[in-house]
Amino acid sequence: MVFPVLTEEERLRALAPPSGRIRAVLDTDAYNEIDDQFAIVYALSSRDRLDLEAIYAAPFDNPRSTGAGDGMEKSYDEILKILDRLGVEREGFAFRGSTSFMQDSGGPCKSDAAEDLVRRAMSSAGDPLYVIAIGAPTNVSSAILLEPEIIRHIVVVWLGGQPFHWHTAGEFNLKQDLPASRVLLDSGVPLVHIPCACVASHLQTTIPEIEKYVEGRGAIGDYLAQITREYASDHFAWSKVIWDIATIGYLVVPRSVMTVVVHSPILTDQLTWSHDPSRHFIRNAVYVHRDPIFADLFRKLEKRSWQCAR
Repeated sequence: MVFPVLTEEERLRALAPPSGRIRAVLDTDAYNEIDDQFAIVYALSSRDRLDLEAIYAAPFDNPRSTGAGDGMEKSYDEILKILDRLGVEREGFAFRGSTSFMQDSGGPCKSDAAEDLVRRAMSSAGDPLYVIAIGAPTNVSSAILLEPEIIRHIVVVWLGGQPFHWHTAGEFNLKQDLPASRVLLDSGVPLVHIPCACVASHLQTTIPEIEKYVEGRGAIGDYLAQITREYASDHFAWSKVIWDIATIGYLVVPRSVMTVVVHSPILTDQLTWSHDPSRHFIRNAVYVHRDPIFADLFRKLEKRSWQCAR
């Protein structure tokens, strides 16, 4: 596959932290655990910064599903459930993604989500479409393979993998679909990479905090509190990482996520990172300030519940 080549000036311009209001889509394995639900609510409550145009259901395979296709369908249903609780129109907004992961050959998986992403990216003029990816990047990478020219029109913000100095690259989103993960790293698409260990892992919350600042904030606040409480049977000295809100925090509270521009790493067959300074640049998150992101989310939940009560 031959991908468009961006000039260094074009790439660095695309990788500059966003300012003002931006167009975005969200690709999520929403039923995988509970952090995706927080990210969806956070994105939809940040209309001052994000013009969220669509949400795509990503495949996943873990004990909460019977396979990639079942995971995608459960994620799609979970997206609809959240939209209903938020009072957001679902028609033309939520799209089913791939029912499988990419094969080792790296061919695209066609889906409504991938085709919609291609259409939106190719119809954009001027400012890029931000693609927020918080699951296996099957849908996003498939869109890139279906129409490589979208590289010129999108910026992918992906939560996946581990820090580049880590002993392993292995992490759930990355490992679910290695060919798709390699497309993000190898294609030259402008990429903001947010690793999990030591970065997004700072985004921990507790049951007392959720009860004080989330529960009681409308139907969606009660739902978020419920799924957090149900995630573990023993809450003594317990906290939960809400990984996926790191991507939204990067876009709406820019100073909360510290990033550097580095050369895109090579993902090896041994699930380690290899480095080549001749490769293109990406933006890599190295630290997340936890408090500003949760404060922004909690304030927006409070504001939303107050507006709905009027």
